[in-house]
Amino acid sequence: MLAARDYQDIEDKVLRGERLTREDGVRLFHCTDLAWLGALADHVRRVTCGDIVYYNVNCHVNLTNICTSHCAFCAFGRDADAKGAYAMTEQDAISLVEDAMRDPNLAGLHVVSGLHPTWTFEDYVSRLEAIHRRFPTLYIKGFTGVEITHFAKISGLSVRAVLMELKERGGLQAIAGGGAEILSDRVRGALCPEKATADEWLLVARTAHGLGIKSNASMLYGHIETLEERVDHLIRLRDLQDETGGFQTFICFPFLPKHTKLGEKVKQTSMWDDLRTMAISRLMLDNFRNIKAYWVMLTVPVAQVALGFGANDIDGTVHKETILHDAGAASPVALAEDQIIRIIREAGRRPAACDCNFNILRIVDEGARHGQH
Repeated sequence: MLAARDYQDIEDKVLRGERLTREDGVRLFHCTDLAWLGALADHVRRVTCGDIVYYNVNCHVNLTNICTSHCAFCAFGRDADAKGAYAMTEQDAISLVEDAMRDPNLAGLHVVSGLHPTWTFEDYVSRLEAIHRRFPTLYIKGFTGVEITHFAKISGLSVRAVLMELKERGGLQAIAGGGAEILSDRVRGALCPEKATADEWLLVARTAHGLGIKSNASMLYGHIETLEERVDHLIRLRDLQDETGGFQTFICFPFLPKHTKLGEKVKQTSMWDDLRTMAISRLMLDNFRNIKAYWVMLTVPVAQVALGFGANDIDGTVHKETILHDAGAASPVALAEDQIIRIIREAGRRPAACDCNFNILRIVDEGARHGQH
């Protein structure tokens, strides 16, 4: 492999399987040889997890968009009296999933919400419990570290007790990766001071992993963070993964400024930055098996290209997603399973439908097959 000029030492480290340092990560963000960077990340992907690309047939359930946080980067949250504000009842949530069940391969739900100013923890749990009772065979990935921190604060329970309640009553099997944003007190203080701190987000993940509940991790980039803060964020996730091994996949979220308070101050990231960040994430997160190319935010074409820049997970059909489309996502509202399969196959990879814990339900080009990677 031909290294970009001045980066031979980093390439040598990667090919020897050595861990990259903070300095290495910062240097890579200044690399202009995107083809070399992608090839190096794709090499690591191939060695780490082969040619399978994971996807799931899933439905998003956003219980409410009424939220107290008022984050500067969010276009989803509303005040209770604002136009478009809503709060689902148990029956509303059940009806939404019933509609999604028209897809016979629907396997799971992704449940996330706003931080409602008057809902109690029981309000959230009862809705999740109603969904789980009505659809006991659907796997449930639900709530972010921000939401779980909020639940602990409004209930007076510990994070551990909150997670146990969600697991035992609501059937929670995994935690969503959102809410990490940038794990920097400077950034969070400027953009989302009303919600969980970086340490609180990490505490939720650590506690969940200790209970056997896997979680995802993410990074929202392309707003006010520095390149150094992106690298620091990746290292904090890597450090916790060393400790617990409980993160399943990492998601790069490019910031979509269109309908947010930052809309006139920040330009949307370029495809160049998106692919560069994807590749560097694969190289820095050497203890993460899976890196997601989330087509909803990247767009379908960029997500497909990202499969050659270190990604091996493309999320899923994403029925009923609203949070990111409210922010101006230009991608389709949902994709059919055959579209996802085509996208993966065109990239020369093998599509594998999975559940929220990356257990393979079927490898499409080999017929029905069950197992766990």
